[in-house]
Amino acid sequence: MRAYKGIVRHGKVELAEGVNLPEGAHVTVTVGEAELIRASLAAALRRRTTRRANPIPAYRGRLSRSA
Repeated sequence: MRAYKGIVRHGKVELAEGVNLPEGAHVTVTVGEAELIRASLAAALRRRTTRRANPIPAYRGRLSRSA
C-alpha cells in the first residue's frame, strides 16, 4: 500500500503530477481533522446568505383589507 497526497477541486481528488493509478483501482481517502474543519469553515463563509426584509408587516396588510 502506498500513500499519495492530493487536493480536492470541484469535488474530485487531484493527485500530484506524475502519479498514475490503474483504471478502476480501489482507493481510500483519509482527511485530516484540521483540514476538514478548515474546509468546512471556508465553505460556510463562502455560502451566499440572502435575507429579504419585508417592508410591510403581515398584520398591516390584514388591517387595510377589513374596510
